[in-house]
Amino acid sequence: MDRLEQYLSGKLDERTLAGNLRHLKTYNAPVDLFSNDYLGIATNGILTETHSGASLVHFTGSTGSRLLSGNSHEAEALEDTIAAFHQAEAALLFNSGYDANVGLISCITSRSTTILSDELCHASIIDGIRLSQCSRKYKFGHNDLNELETQLKKYKDEGPVIVVTESVFSMDGDAAPLADMVKLCEQHNAKLIVDEAHATGLFGEHGRGLVCALGLQDRVFARVHTFGKALGCHGAAVVGSALLKQYLINFARSFIYTTALPGHSVLMAANAYKYLSAPSFSNQSLHDLVAYFRARANAADSKGWKDSHSAIQALVIGGNDKCRSLATKLQEAGLQVNPILHPTVPLGMERLRICLHIFNMKEQVDLLFETIQEHHATS
Repeated sequence: MDRLEQYLSGKLDERTLAGNLRHLKTYNAPVDLFSNDYLGIATNGILTETHSGASLVHFTGSTGSRLLSGNSHEAEALEDTIAAFHQAEAALLFNSGYDANVGLISCITSRSTTILSDELCHASIIDGIRLSQCSRKYKFGHNDLNELETQLKKYKDEGPVIVVTESVFSMDGDAAPLADMVKLCEQHNAKLIVDEAHATGLFGEHGRGLVCALGLQDRVFARVHTFGKALGCHGAAVVGSALLKQYLINFARSFIYTTALPGHSVLMAANAYKYLSAPSFSNQSLHDLVAYFRARANAADSKGWKDSHSAIQALVIGGNDKCRSLATKLQEAGLQVNPILHPTVPLGMERLRICLHIFNMKEQVDLLFETIQEHHATS
């Protein structure tokens, strides 16, 4: 092997020795307790509804970037729908939530900008910050308002300040104290960006997100709503002002230099928003299941359950091997639950990440807790 191949092989050997080498897998357990399809939209047929009069010119391939040949009336109509739904002035489509966060955060900064981010923010936010031009990039403790306020006071006179957080965090399932964060940002002349990936479809009227649920939509600089979780399809949108949209069209590299979403992705996202907007839409049964799950978790002998009132529930176990062992036991019981291992999470914070869905049943939750209890009793 040449030196580059030796380096690659050596890094993989390090992962193997540490017991945390990642692999692609397929899954066969019948009960889904691990996907982000919270509302079941990916499998209930809603996305495949046809639109009369929709142009199929770009249906299977958009043929280019939005700035070249890839734009369409359907894409622009979807952006108008998304902006109205999330009560924003404008929206801009991106190919994924990752692209949206990287494109947004990396392009709105200069060397005089300060970015303050929650320490548990998603990798796409971290990478957007890494790619930004700003020279001051700091993390504050998870949901730590005191530390955030200290940093805001320290840097408020140094140039523009941007605070980035998630509304519902992807690993712990807990929520950011958004109302208090908005107040702090306003007091110290900072702008707030909120990633709503795991709140879209689940919180607020018709699933508009946690920002809208709290009435903060006019006080948040930008929000990222992804389609790959509760909406069951692919893509994302940044919502905010018309000025921000025009700026992103001109400067967000992950928007400018990529082939646009194909027409079928646009139409599927439109179907998902049509479903959320329907008068009959309700996600209450999922919230009822979350409440039932929390009651079981609070009564369980197992310690390590994170405090979450979202569809994401996490049992911190510690140790990759311990997590794998319990996950295997659950899978053998017919429950598809995956371990989240280091280095995805810090050492000692390895956990089972359980995702609840509108189609899950209380009996499946009972089986989960019974299997965990049996495993602990015999291990």
